Amino acid sequence: MHECRVPKRTRKQYFDLVRELTLTDFKLKYEGSILGYVWSFAKPLMLFGILYFVFTVVFRLGGSIPHYAVYLLIGVVLWIFFADATVTAMTSIVDRQELIRKVSFPRLVLVIAASATSLITLAINLAIIAVFIAVIGVRPSPAAPLVLLLLLELYALALGCSLFLAALYVRFRDFRHIWEVVLQVLFYASPIIYPISIIPANLRPWALLNPLAQIFQDSRSLLVTASTLTTADTLSAPALIVPYLVPLVALVGGFLYFRSAAGGFAEAV
Repeated sequence: MHECRVPKRTRKQYFDLVRELTLTDFKLKYEGSILGYVWSFAKPLMLFGILYFVFTVVFRLGGSIPHYAVYLLIGVVLWIFFADATVTAMTSIVDRQELIRKVSFPRLVLVIAASATSLITLAINLAIIAVFIAVIGVRPSPAAPLVLLLLLELYALALGCSLFLAALYVRFRDFRHIWEVVLQVLFYASPIIYPISIIPANLRPWALLNPLAQIFQDSRSLLVTASTLTTADTLSAPALIVPYLVPLVALVGGFLYFRSAAGGFAEAV
């Protein structure tokens, strides 16, 4: 009986390839800009500043939320990671078409490397959040380390979506524009700038079926205030498992679809 396993040496080579492509993409991302890597944290801070001014000074929306600044910053940082990872990974196959035609290697490597580039930016931004938490005097929950599981869930969701999008984009370039519209809808459908408590009670369960909403709210509950309304507070079994299950389904489904389409990438690009 033959085992269908990738030799350890080959797995290490693929890991090294992912690492090199990730670092290269991260460097190229800011090549030619005056501020360079500063943009990796300046961009979310600028968006945060604008949203914070609009929704605290103009609309006074965050007044009822403890430590709204950190509450908002968490939502902005996690959202930017998801949006940036999916948009970047979607074009990863087409952007590396010359490499695909000349070298034989798993095409999955390109999508993982592209999404991992956004992970570097996320790590930098999470360090900024930690500084904000310390300066403002927020006391995270003792269970705060569980945020790592939420970040893993977010990455699984982003990678699953990226695999679908990368495979579709090879044949249908319209998906870039379609996904931009979808992201706009998701931005306003997710509790990034507003507390989920402003949504009518009868609609909150539907809003929290969104895995992004679940991740944002659970993260805020662990890092900012336990009074944050979470999925567990709103949904009951079996609906409670839906937002946690969606990232896994997206990852497995995305992988299977990507693998089935990968054979035709060289000809399609």
